[in-house]
Amino acid sequence: MANIGPVLRYPPAVLSASFLSLVLVTASARAAPFVPAADSQVLATVPARASDPRARELVTLRAAWRAQPDDVGAAVRLAQRYFDEVAAEGDPRYVGYAQAALQPWWALNSPPVAVRVLRAMLLQFNHRFDAALVDLDGAVAAEPGNANAWSWRTAILMVQARYAEARLSCQQMAALTTPLVAVACRAQVDAATGPAGPAAAALRAALQASPGASPDERLWCLTRLAETEERRGAFAAAEAAFREALAIGIPDVYLQAAYADFLLDRGRPAEVLVLLKDRGRADVLLLRLAQAAKATGDRSATSLAAELAARFDAARRRGDATHRKEESRFTLAVQGDVARALALAQANFADQREPVDARILLEAALAARDAAAARPALDWMAASGIQSVALQPLADALGGRK
Repeated sequence: MANIGPVLRYPPAVLSASFLSLVLVTASARAAPFVPAADSQVLATVPARASDPRARELVTLRAAWRAQPDDVGAAVRLAQRYFDEVAAEGDPRYVGYAQAALQPWWALNSPPVAVRVLRAMLLQFNHRFDAALVDLDGAVAAEPGNANAWSWRTAILMVQARYAEARLSCQQMAALTTPLVAVACRAQVDAATGPAGPAAAALRAALQASPGASPDERLWCLTRLAETEERRGAFAAAEAAFREALAIGIPDVYLQAAYADFLLDRGRPAEVLVLLKDRGRADVLLLRLAQAAKATGDRSATSLAAELAARFDAARRRGDATHRKEESRFTLAVQGDVARALALAQANFADQREPVDARILLEAALAARDAAAARPALDWMAASGIQSVALQPLADALGGRK
């Protein structure tokens, strides 16, 4: 964010751009701009302890913005902080608050670059990927050294399976960031387009060579390493990386969901209930809780499923289609409605094409005994060259790529 407190933020799968957007969709509260009716109106309750730096920072930034709502610096700093809260807690109300802070510049064709990057981040949250890329392309044209814009551009291109372009974005970003982040950016493209072993080795070596990396960088790179090791079937190494990332202590919904999935796949649902206790505000985590509760026969299973179903129903009535991946998985794994799960998975894969999107489509197609429905995911696997011990058995069962 050049000009206004430049800070490189790390989207989750360059992240899974998808996880900040796509996966952090909490259907109970569509991220729409919200403007309070009065200064006294409570937007959200945050911890008030003097020892809580996140609470103190948010209060300070909000006060500065209220004092000067037309100051682009104050607005950008507050909007970025709100967006960070989405990553930490999975509460998309903060996306609406961020858009409200940027409202004076929101409709401009060429707002200040810092606003343009944040607008792209908010647009991609609602799956408006093409519009987000227009903003990011404009941002890097104006400021070629804007690492944050290159990072988010890479993330969205990865969601769209535009790997050659994503690799070029990583190359552009390499000179603008640390060696660790540069390696991690390349590695996540490599892991999506070929054998995962070399990508994991590169990531591990970069982490070992960067003992002074910031906690945020380490969390991001360790999560990438864990996913890459899991993809190639190195489960002990994957779990070690997940645990090291969790031990950093930074709240991160994407990391918690990814580790919960790892535990579910390993047949350890009881550990998911402990990991995600009291974390059901985000749908992505409530989904994992519902699956774990069903698998363990926990008495909360019925109420968790009912709550998540109600959230998805409310989203449908609003015309919100950004949650189809999560709803497809819920519909298949918890409700057992194969036909609906397949329809949702097909619609989702047309919008975003990451490994998790392919997996739910393959699983739903296999459950429906409809190999033809899986063809887009099978074609994506063949074209990308991805290695995945989770996807390959599904593809084989459907008669797909060997």
